Amino acid sequence: MTRVSLRLAVKRGGYAARVLRAAARKWLVRLGYEEVSLSLIGDAEMRRLNRQWRGKNEPTDVLSFPLKESQHLGDVVISLETARRQAREGGWTLVLELRRLLAHGLLHCAGHDHERPRETERMQRAERRLLGQRGMV
Repeated sequence: MTRVSLRLAVKRGGYAARVLRAAARKWLVRLGYEEVSLSLIGDAEMRRLNRQWRGKNEPTDVLSFPLKESQHLGDVVISLETARRQAREGGWTLVLELRRLLAHGLLHCAGHDHERPRETERMQRAERRLLGQRGMV
């Protein structure tokens, strides 16, 4: 049985939270994990976290904190403000953007990366398997 804990720290994020929870439950099974923690936050908090953990003083769309402790994959943090903006700019739905960000974050927690060409190809394939289409990488 999968367990998705979700922290909702933004207003008007209930729909986004439901989208993320449903996708996470499905994808945890595919990745072989039972548990993940998700946070849906705003740009101000994301900027603070990005500065603290990556040394970048700007908001980002998704941050991943691998745990891989027992069956807990880790923590995925998504900025709803940035997701909305990227969906609008990309010309696709918020649901698609949230699913892309979640897939990307989960795969980072599972050990995927995109620093080198071979890693990038591997992560692209993994995103396609989860999403059924092209992902973020």
